[in-house]
Amino acid sequence: MDHEVLAEALLDPSIYPHPVEAVERLQTHISSVFLTGQRVYKLKKPVDFGFLDFTTLEKRAHFCREELRLNSRLAPSVYLGVEPITRSGGRLQIGGQGEVVDWLVVMRQMDSRLMGLEVLKRGELGQEQIEALVEELVPFYRQAATGQGVDEFGGLETIRFNTDENFAQTADHVGVCLSEDRYGEIKDYTNNFMAERADLFERRIAEGRIRECHGDLHLANICFEEPPIIYDCIEFNQRFRCSDVAADVAFLAMDLDFHGLQDLSAHLVGTYIERSGDQELGELIDFYKCYRAYVRGKIHAFTFDDQNVRGQNKAANLALARRYFALAHAYAQGRSRPMLFVVYGLMGTGKSSLARWMWGQFGWPLLRSDVVRKKLAGLAETTKVPEKFNQGLYSPEMSARTYEEMFARAEGFLQAGVSVVLDASFKAQDERDQAADLAGKTGAGLLFVQTACEPDEQRGRLERRWEKGEVSDGRVELMDDQAEVFAPPGAAEQGRHVVIATDGAKEQTRGQLLAALKERGLTE
Repeated sequence: MDHEVLAEALLDPSIYPHPVEAVERLQTHISSVFLTGQRVYKLKKPVDFGFLDFTTLEKRAHFCREELRLNSRLAPSVYLGVEPITRSGGRLQIGGQGEVVDWLVVMRQMDSRLMGLEVLKRGELGQEQIEALVEELVPFYRQAATGQGVDEFGGLETIRFNTDENFAQTADHVGVCLSEDRYGEIKDYTNNFMAERADLFERRIAEGRIRECHGDLHLANICFEEPPIIYDCIEFNQRFRCSDVAADVAFLAMDLDFHGLQDLSAHLVGTYIERSGDQELGELIDFYKCYRAYVRGKIHAFTFDDQNVRGQNKAANLALARRYFALAHAYAQGRSRPMLFVVYGLMGTGKSSLARWMWGQFGWPLLRSDVVRKKLAGLAETTKVPEKFNQGLYSPEMSARTYEEMFARAEGFLQAGVSVVLDASFKAQDERDQAADLAGKTGAGLLFVQTACEPDEQRGRLERRWEKGEVSDGRVELMDDQAEVFAPPGAAEQGRHVVIATDGAKEQTRGQLLAALKERGLTE
């Protein structure tokens, strides 16, 4: 039965098996969606784009059931069932015993105010929401199907097929949605990356990083309930859904970039790497961001071509296609250089306070040795451990483990293009040398930020801090011992070192750092 005839019928409130006052129709290039206030009904269009085929009733029925099955993984409270549209005596109805003319996916209608794009518009999207998403995604990927029947979709043969298909299907849009030069440069970048990093793609398969993912992970498919609902995964093509988890994470990161939220994009990638332990994911992020941006450009180009899309909607889709293709080109041209900030100094000189401010001000992930050390020992962050200097929890062996863990976590962020702040005493020169080596290994910029204050001020801070029960175990009786072994700035800091005097008000301390960052072109 003709899709538009069915769509017209579904605009009539009387067709629904529950009270409906008004119906709103939304369209994508593959579906018509009907919002009724309580329920949402999705009707698939009888289209064939090569990568999907909904042209027969049987195929639409199958993919409706697949949509229900797959979305029950991340949105079980939203996907309610699959219902037929039937015709009996010339009358159409949802359900019933008549001739089945099409199929609908039935969903709970979510609160529009909590939809990702609405939260974004109100300026309420922040690190808390990003971290809540990561809490859902990490276990989802761990539990998602992998192995035979899935792994092959992470191989270069399939990835190359996908990218070649994208370029072939958009060739007619060159000169309309993107220039010939940009088309060629994106294509060259894509093919060169796959050729040069073939070993990485193979290693990802061996490590079990290929999973049956979501496939369409962006803000328009997220509702920020508690916990967040991630819905509308790809049901129509297994090779688009099954991929490296990096491709899924990159989709959302790309979407955040598209909306000008590069800080949240970096926070997403960095937080995911930290909580999943997937350190190599960062090496693939730009490649998959480019791929995802190009796919979004392709989709909007297809919608622009749809004869049923007219007027302002048509113009809007052309503009969106051009923006996404431009973003794909930007990834192909390379990203900005991440920074490694090493905030260090004697206990009580204000390094942790300054590091926390940098995290809050700029959104750079913060790794604190006090927190990492106690996690390694299986202790709560606030557990007080009044060890003697260089003994027990603070022995050279435990300190070495702590710095090793900090550097490993920092490497994941830097590989993902995310600047990171390290907060530790770094009293030994070899510890600072390791930080310099890490920056060199990851291609990151490096700045050592040393905090300093007068001894009387330092002593007073340590006394007050111990009484407050803060994370640090620094105490007045340890001051002289630490100062005696504290190595002054050496070769590693040469040309990339700044001393921040912290005796004055916090605003003065922060102003010194802001001036130093601005002088080095690291902030506006």
